[in-house]
Amino acid sequence: MSTKTRDGGRPGSGGHPVVWDGPPVDLTAQSPRIGEKIIKAVLVSAAALSVLVTVGIVASLFAPVAEFFTHVSLGEFLFGTEWTALFGDKFNWDDKSWGVLPLVTATLMITLISLVVAVPFGLGAAIYLSEYASQRVRKIFKPILEILAGVPTVVYGFLALTAITPILKPLLGIEGIYSMISPGIVMGFMIVPTVASLSEDAMSAVPLALRQGSYALGANRMQTTVRVVFPAALSGIVAAIVLGISRAIGETMIVAIAAGNMPLFTADPLKGAQTMTGFIAQAASGDTPQGSPSYYALFAIGALLFVITLLINMISIRLVRKYRQAY
Repeated sequence: MSTKTRDGGRPGSGGHPVVWDGPPVDLTAQSPRIGEKIIKAVLVSAAALSVLVTVGIVASLFAPVAEFFTHVSLGEFLFGTEWTALFGDKFNWDDKSWGVLPLVTATLMITLISLVVAVPFGLGAAIYLSEYASQRVRKIFKPILEILAGVPTVVYGFLALTAITPILKPLLGIEGIYSMISPGIVMGFMIVPTVASLSEDAMSAVPLALRQGSYALGANRMQTTVRVVFPAALSGIVAAIVLGISRAIGETMIVAIAAGNMPLFTADPLKGAQTMTGFIAQAASGDTPQGSPSYYALFAIGALLFVITLLINMISIRLVRKYRQAY
């Protein structure tokens, strides 16, 4: 459409605008944008690769898991309270017990202990960095906090076994050198950076106008943080906690070193037990012949871990969508 008027002036100069009656003007790009196409192809490939990896994991688990459940019933596997996959004859299915509840119970117990440690400390650190710390302090403390996430987990495992357990032993009356509470506490400190960093990012993304409105109504900083900022960032905080849960469930070296390798069906955190990842580490690093019952049990435990993680992610997506607030 032309911007000139009948008398040659500009719109608003007294003339009347006219409609362009010439040939249509093509406003699309005259030359192909090769760079944008390349970027789009790379992004699509990255998304497709993640889907293909997931499909590949499922495909690689399908045949061994199907073979496992031709010998073991699903009910015995999910609800049995005794697990002796590595005992007895290596190639005999009948002299073993295949109840996975001892491994699941130990995994959930250690995860719960780690959350009791990680959530308060992680959210406390996030609130301080987001609402109280100065910009200079935040630039110093946040990278230091995130360094903890890069410490090898085997270091945390030896710390739990050689430092935390000797301290807790006389205080709580732990018998032996293994327990579920020691690796749970250390694992909690391991996932503190995950919870703190992601929660701080979510809280920092809350618009400043919400804080200013709260202060204008007479609220102090703590009231603003708890009643305004925290609810507004709840979806991001939930995502951070769920990511911490997923990491705790999938952790291997800490529990393999400090929790023990006895699959006991117990809810007592002062006793040692074996988790699902602990069994995988023990069986995969030991003398497990290919085609033996314990070999197929590795894939069954891996499939169960995959399903548990998938369920946790599905729940987190629903929670994030429910509490998400757009600004």
